[in-house]
Amino acid sequence: MDEVLHRTESNVSWITLNRPEAMNAVTWDQRERVIALLAEASADPAVRAVVVTATGKGFCAGADLRGSPGAPAGERVAGDVARMIRLGAQRLITAVLDCEKPVVAAVNGTAAGIGAHLALACDLVIAAEAARFIEVFVRRGLVPDGGGAYLLPRLVGPQKAKELMFFGDAVPAVEAERLGLVNRVVPAEELEATAREWAERLAQGPTRALAMTKQLVNASLDGDRAAALAAEATAQEINMTTDDANEGVASFVERRTPKYLGR
Repeated sequence: MDEVLHRTESNVSWITLNRPEAMNAVTWDQRERVIALLAEASADPAVRAVVVTATGKGFCAGADLRGSPGAPAGERVAGDVARMIRLGAQRLITAVLDCEKPVVAAVNGTAAGIGAHLALACDLVIAAEAARFIEVFVRRGLVPDGGGAYLLPRLVGPQKAKELMFFGDAVPAVEAERLGLVNRVVPAEELEATAREWAERLAQGPTRALAMTKQLVNASLDGDRAAALAAEATAQEINMTTDDANEGVASFVERRTPKYLGR
Protein backbone atom coordinates (compact mmCIF):
# COMPACT_ATOMS: atom_id res chain seq x y z
CA MET A 1 0.00 0.00 0.00
CA ASP A 2 1.33 3.43 -0.94
CA GLU A 3 1.70 5.50 2.23
CA VAL A 4 1.44 8.73 0.23
CA LEU A 5 -1.10 8.87 -2.57
CA HIS A 6 -0.61 11.36 -5.39
CA ARG A 7 -2.56 12.50 -8.38
CA THR A 8 -2.76 15.64 -10.53
CA GLU A 9 -6.15 16.81 -11.73
CA SER A 10 -7.13 20.13 -13.29
CA ASN A 11 -3.64 21.55 -12.60
CA VAL A 12 -3.93 20.61 -8.90
CA SER A 13 -1.45 18.28 -7.20
CA TRP A 14 -3.27 16.17 -4.58
CA ILE A 15 -0.97 14.82 -1.84
CA THR A 16 -2.73 12.38 0.49
CA LEU A 17 -1.23 10.79 3.61
CA ASN A 18 -2.37 7.16 3.60
CA ARG A 19 -1.71 5.40 6.89
CA PRO A 20 -5.25 5.48 8.31
CA GLU A 21 -4.54 2.63 10.72
CA ALA A 22 -1.93 4.87 12.43
CA MET A 23 -4.04 8.06 12.22
CA ASN A 24 -1.51 9.08 9.56
CA ALA A 25 1.36 9.50 11.99
CA VAL A 26 4.02 10.47 9.49
CA THR A 27 7.12 8.35 8.94
CA TRP A 28 10.51 9.43 7.66
CA ASP A 29 9.77 7.92 4.23
CA GLN A 30 6.44 9.73 4.02
CA ARG A 31 8.10 13.04 4.87
CA GLU A 32 10.66 12.52 2.12
CA ARG A 33 7.92 11.72 -0.38
CA VAL A 34 5.81 14.77 0.55
CA ILE A 35 8.87 17.03 0.43
CA ALA A 36 9.72 15.69 -3.04
CA LEU A 37 6.16 16.17 -4.31
CA LEU A 38 6.09 19.77 -3.08
CA ALA A 39 9.41 20.46 -4.84
CA GLU A 40 8.02 18.89 -8.02
CA ALA A 41 4.91 21.08 -7.76
CA SER A 42 7.09 24.19 -7.58
CA ALA A 43 9.02 23.20 -10.70
CA ASP A 44 6.13 21.86 -12.81
CA PRO A 45 4.30 24.57 -14.80
CA ALA A 46 1.37 22.17 -15.20
CA VAL A 47 0.81 22.26 -11.43
CA ARG A 48 -0.71 25.51 -10.25
CA ALA A 49 -2.04 24.58 -6.80
CA VAL A 50 -1.58 21.84 -4.20
CA VAL A 51 -3.91 20.11 -1.74
CA VAL A 52 -2.57 18.23 1.29
CA THR A 53 -5.04 15.86 2.93
CA ALA A 54 -5.29 12.36 4.41
CA THR A 55 -7.35 9.20 4.47
CA GLY A 56 -9.34 7.83 7.40
CA LYS A 57 -10.27 9.61 10.62
CA GLY A 58 -7.00 11.43 11.27
CA PHE A 59 -5.18 14.10 9.29
CA CYS A 60 -1.84 13.43 10.98
CA ALA A 61 -1.31 12.26 14.57
CA GLY A 62 2.27 13.55 14.64
CA ALA A 63 5.60 11.95 13.87
CA ASP A 64 6.09 8.18 13.82
CA LEU A 65 9.74 7.90 14.82
CA ARG A 66 9.88 4.12 14.81
CA GLY A 67 11.08 4.04 11.23
CA SER A 68 13.38 7.06 11.46
CA PRO A 69 17.13 6.73 10.98
CA GLY A 70 19.43 7.58 13.85
CA ALA A 71 21.06 6.08 16.90
CA PRO A 72 18.99 4.44 19.67
CA ALA A 73 18.22 6.71 22.61
CA GLY A 74 20.95 5.23 24.77
CA GLU A 75 23.59 5.77 22.10
CA ARG A 76 22.80 9.36 21.16
CA VAL A 77 25.43 12.04 21.35
CA ALA A 78 25.01 15.80 21.48
CA GLY A 79 23.61 17.08 18.20
CA ASP A 80 21.79 13.90 17.15
CA VAL A 81 18.30 15.10 18.11
CA ALA A 82 18.79 18.59 16.66
CA ARG A 83 20.01 17.04 13.41
CA MET A 84 17.01 14.71 13.28
CA ILE A 85 14.62 17.65 13.74
CA ARG A 86 16.37 19.77 11.11
CA LEU A 87 16.38 16.96 8.55
CA GLY A 88 12.88 15.74 9.36
CA ALA A 89 10.11 17.91 10.78
CA GLN A 90 11.67 21.25 9.89
CA ARG A 91 12.35 20.23 6.29
CA LEU A 92 8.72 19.16 5.92
CA ILE A 93 7.31 22.44 7.20
CA THR A 94 9.82 24.47 5.20
CA ALA A 95 8.86 22.57 2.05
CA VAL A 96 5.25 23.71 2.51
CA LEU A 97 6.18 27.32 3.28
CA ASP A 98 8.60 27.49 0.34
CA CYS A 99 6.40 25.75 -2.24
CA GLU A 100 5.93 28.19 -5.10
CA LYS A 101 2.32 27.15 -5.59
CA PRO A 102 -0.50 27.87 -3.12
CA VAL A 103 -1.04 24.93 -0.76
CA VAL A 104 -4.47 24.11 0.68
CA ALA A 105 -4.79 21.84 3.73
CA ALA A 106 -7.96 19.73 3.80
CA VAL A 107 -7.95 18.59 7.42
CA ASN A 108 -10.21 15.56 7.73
CA GLY A 109 -9.56 14.72 11.40
CA THR A 110 -7.14 15.10 14.27
CA ALA A 111 -3.99 17.12 13.51
CA ALA A 112 -1.55 16.73 16.39
CA GLY A 113 2.05 17.82 16.91
CA ILE A 114 3.86 17.96 13.59
CA GLY A 115 0.50 17.11 11.97
CA ALA A 116 -0.96 20.36 13.30
CA HIS A 117 2.07 22.28 12.06
CA LEU A 118 1.83 20.64 8.64
CA ALA A 119 -1.73 21.98 8.34
CA LEU A 120 -0.92 25.42 9.74
CA ALA A 121 2.05 25.87 7.39
CA CYS A 122 -0.34 25.64 4.43
CA ASP A 123 -1.60 28.84 2.83
CA LEU A 124 -5.28 28.05 3.36
CA VAL A 125 -6.80 25.58 5.82
CA ILE A 126 -10.20 23.92 5.40
CA ALA A 127 -11.27 21.63 8.25
CA ALA A 128 -14.00 19.06 8.67
CA GLU A 129 -16.30 19.68 11.63
CA ALA A 130 -14.76 16.75 13.55
CA ALA A 131 -11.18 17.95 13.07
CA ARG A 132 -9.09 18.90 16.10
CA PHE A 133 -5.74 20.62 16.47
CA ILE A 134 -3.50 19.59 19.35
CA GLU A 135 -0.12 20.94 20.46
CA VAL A 136 0.64 17.55 21.91
CA PHE A 137 4.33 18.08 22.74
CA VAL A 138 3.81 19.24 26.33
CA ARG A 139 1.91 16.04 27.08
CA ARG A 140 5.13 14.13 26.34
CA GLY A 141 7.40 16.58 28.15
CA LEU A 142 8.78 17.85 24.86
CA VAL A 143 9.49 21.23 23.29
CA PRO A 144 7.35 21.97 20.21
CA ASP A 145 9.23 21.32 16.98
CA GLY A 146 8.45 21.43 13.30
CA GLY A 147 8.22 25.20 13.37
CA GLY A 148 5.40 25.38 15.91
CA ALA A 149 6.86 28.21 17.98
CA TYR A 150 7.38 30.12 14.72
CA LEU A 151 3.97 29.47 13.15
CA LEU A 152 1.55 29.79 16.06
CA PRO A 153 2.46 33.30 17.32
CA ARG A 154 2.10 34.59 13.77
CA LEU A 155 -1.39 33.13 13.53
CA VAL A 156 -2.85 33.79 16.99
CA GLY A 157 -0.36 36.04 18.82
CA PRO A 158 2.17 35.08 21.50
CA GLN A 159 -0.18 34.84 24.49
CA LYS A 160 -2.65 32.47 22.83
CA ALA A 161 0.20 30.50 21.26
CA LYS A 162 1.69 29.93 24.70
CA GLU A 163 -1.68 28.85 26.08
CA LEU A 164 -2.05 26.26 23.33
CA MET A 165 1.52 24.99 23.77
CA PHE A 166 1.63 25.10 27.58
CA PHE A 167 -1.58 23.11 28.11
CA GLY A 168 -1.78 20.95 24.98
CA ASP A 169 -5.58 21.00 24.97
CA ALA A 170 -7.43 19.86 21.86
CA VAL A 171 -8.85 22.76 19.85
CA PRO A 172 -12.05 21.81 17.97
CA ALA A 173 -12.36 22.95 14.38
CA VAL A 174 -14.95 25.64 15.14
CA GLU A 175 -12.74 27.15 17.84
CA ALA A 176 -9.72 26.91 15.52
CA GLU A 177 -11.66 28.91 12.94
CA ARG A 178 -12.52 31.55 15.54
CA LEU A 179 -8.85 31.83 16.53
CA GLY A 180 -7.70 32.23 12.94
CA LEU A 181 -6.01 28.85 12.61
CA VAL A 182 -8.58 27.69 10.05
CA ASN A 183 -10.14 29.53 7.12
CA ARG A 184 -13.34 27.50 6.88
CA VAL A 185 -15.07 24.60 8.66
CA VAL A 186 -17.35 22.34 6.63
CA PRO A 187 -19.24 19.07 7.14
CA ALA A 188 -17.00 16.05 6.52
CA GLU A 189 -18.86 15.09 3.38
CA GLU A 190 -18.15 18.53 1.88
CA LEU A 191 -14.42 18.67 2.70
CA GLU A 192 -13.01 17.25 -0.53
CA ALA A 193 -15.40 19.22 -2.74
CA THR A 194 -14.61 22.47 -0.95
CA ALA A 195 -10.87 21.84 -1.18
CA ARG A 196 -11.25 21.04 -4.87
CA GLU A 197 -13.25 24.21 -5.47
CA TRP A 198 -10.65 26.40 -3.75
CA ALA A 199 -7.65 24.67 -5.32
CA GLU A 200 -9.07 24.75 -8.85
CA ARG A 201 -9.93 28.41 -8.41
CA LEU A 202 -6.33 29.05 -7.37
CA ALA A 203 -5.12 26.95 -10.30
CA GLN A 204 -6.96 29.27 -12.67
CA GLY A 205 -5.33 32.34 -11.17
CA PRO A 206 -2.11 34.24 -12.02
CA THR A 207 0.30 31.60 -10.73
CA ARG A 208 3.48 33.67 -10.53
CA ALA A 209 1.66 36.58 -8.88
CA LEU A 210 0.28 34.17 -6.29
CA ALA A 211 3.77 32.76 -5.68
CA MET A 212 5.23 36.19 -5.06
CA THR A 213 2.27 37.22 -2.90
CA LYS A 214 2.81 34.12 -0.77
CA GLN A 215 6.49 34.94 -0.42
CA LEU A 216 5.78 38.54 0.58
CA VAL A 217 3.20 37.59 3.20
CA ASN A 218 5.34 34.81 4.69
CA ALA A 219 8.30 37.19 5.03
CA SER A 220 6.30 40.19 6.25
CA LEU A 221 6.52 39.42 9.97
CA ASP A 222 10.25 38.70 9.91
CA GLY A 223 11.55 42.05 8.66
CA ASP A 224 11.01 45.76 9.05
CA ARG A 225 8.70 48.01 7.04
CA ALA A 226 11.41 49.29 4.69
CA ALA A 227 12.47 45.75 3.78
CA ALA A 228 8.84 44.69 3.26
CA LEU A 229 8.08 47.64 0.96
CA ALA A 230 11.29 47.11 -1.01
CA ALA A 231 10.44 43.44 -1.48
CA GLU A 232 6.92 44.36 -2.57
CA ALA A 233 8.18 46.79 -5.20
CA THR A 234 10.70 44.27 -6.53
CA ALA A 235 8.05 41.54 -6.70
CA GLN A 236 5.72 43.81 -8.65
CA GLU A 237 8.55 44.74 -11.03
CA ILE A 238 9.26 41.06 -11.72
CA ASN A 239 5.58 40.14 -11.94
CA MET A 240 4.89 42.79 -14.57
CA THR A 241 7.09 40.83 -16.98
CA THR A 242 4.72 37.82 -16.87
CA ASP A 243 2.10 36.99 -19.47
CA ASP A 244 -0.57 36.76 -16.78
CA ALA A 245 0.07 40.32 -15.60
CA ASN A 246 -0.27 41.60 -19.17
CA GLU A 247 -3.45 39.56 -19.56
CA GLY A 248 -4.85 40.94 -16.31
CA VAL A 249 -4.30 44.54 -17.37
CA ALA A 250 -5.56 43.92 -20.91
CA SER A 251 -8.73 42.21 -19.68
CA PHE A 252 -9.44 45.14 -17.36
CA VAL A 253 -9.07 47.65 -20.19
CA GLU A 254 -11.16 45.47 -22.51
CA ARG A 255 -13.78 44.80 -19.81
CA ARG A 256 -13.63 41.00 -20.04
CA THR A 257 -12.80 38.10 -17.73
CA PRO A 258 -9.07 37.37 -17.70
CA LYS A 259 -7.74 33.99 -18.79
CA TYR A 260 -4.59 33.20 -16.86
CA LEU A 261 -2.18 30.55 -18.11
CA GLY A 262 0.21 30.43 -15.18
CA ARG A 263 3.16 32.08 -16.88
